[in-house]
Amino acid sequence: MPLSIGIVGLPNVGKSTLFNALTQARNAEAANYPFCTIEPNKATVSVPDERLDALAALVRPQKITHAVVDFIDIAGLVRGASKGEGLGNQFLANIRECAAILEVVRCFEDDNIAHVEGKVDPLRDVDSVETELLLADIQNVEKRLERARKVKGDKAMAALAGEWEKLLAHLDAGNPAASAPDSGSEALRQSLREAGLLTAKKIIYCANVDEASLGRDNAHVRALRAQAGKRAAPLVTVCAKIEEELQGLPLEERAELLSSYGIASAGLEQVIRAGYAALGLISFFTAGPKEARAWTVPQGCKAPQGAGVIHSDFEYGFIRAEIIAYADYMRLGSEAAARSAGLLRAEGREYVLKDADVAHFLFNV
Repeated sequence: MPLSIGIVGLPNVGKSTLFNALTQARNAEAANYPFCTIEPNKATVSVPDERLDALAALVRPQKITHAVVDFIDIAGLVRGASKGEGLGNQFLANIRECAAILEVVRCFEDDNIAHVEGKVDPLRDVDSVETELLLADIQNVEKRLERARKVKGDKAMAALAGEWEKLLAHLDAGNPAASAPDSGSEALRQSLREAGLLTAKKIIYCANVDEASLGRDNAHVRALRAQAGKRAAPLVTVCAKIEEELQGLPLEERAELLSSYGIASAGLEQVIRAGYAALGLISFFTAGPKEARAWTVPQGCKAPQGAGVIHSDFEYGFIRAEIIAYADYMRLGSEAAARSAGLLRAEGREYVLKDADVAHFLFNV
């Protein structure tokens, strides 16, 4: 399954403009009035990875397949959405299965672009959005607790109801689900996965700034950066307007434009790096004459489970993995050269895949 990131924020903070820029799509309407996004916008994009491109240049496969990320942009939230204000929180269900949430926060002044609260205030805006996420989770947990209580004479369900009660009290106190103590109940963990609680997800703050603030923090970004620090959450700074300008430019012109603003990489790369880091993800590669491909796995993934990402049969029939460190492969120029140099290693079931490993799996059908 690809990494999925849900995009949330107040209306008119640049969510849909940023979505269009990140995904190079034009299906997300961007306009200067609240709630111009009615239906969720979804797009799948390739993960830029210069390492895979360099590997493919050596192998010269018929096809290069990058890892992918799903982005989902939903209607802007406003204070009171859980009570039906604006479009309500009806679209939050569309991001319950996302692994992470990209919270876009307006950090620029522009009298020509309306703000639903009248003035720009990143911390107030963050509070508005995250309060609505919390209230949506409270409603979700209340429903599940009610269903659990209706099951009579089932000890397991009664125990689960008790766990939901503790979690509800935690949420009612204004705390996100991510900070709830782990009860050790596998039944609760499974139920939580099914519930897709929004405040249990990793948050990536995205400061949308104007051109003048790229490469250096303005006062709004400094305030948001302090908030991100308190939450131990990553912060990326982008200018949605510049991101749009980057689309369609040749690589050299893209690099020149970014350099002129004092930034090293475009917003897509920044967001994906932050998402991988926040979720503890890495990539390993497979490379052959037919295809060079990147595969996304969690840090700590063992070789059989990595093989299973390619195909479930590979995990069930796993024999061993043949591993070449990326740096060795690039230095020597081929699998054959790495094998001759003794740098192709045979690894068993307990081997933990490393970021950028070039792997070949042997298995029984």
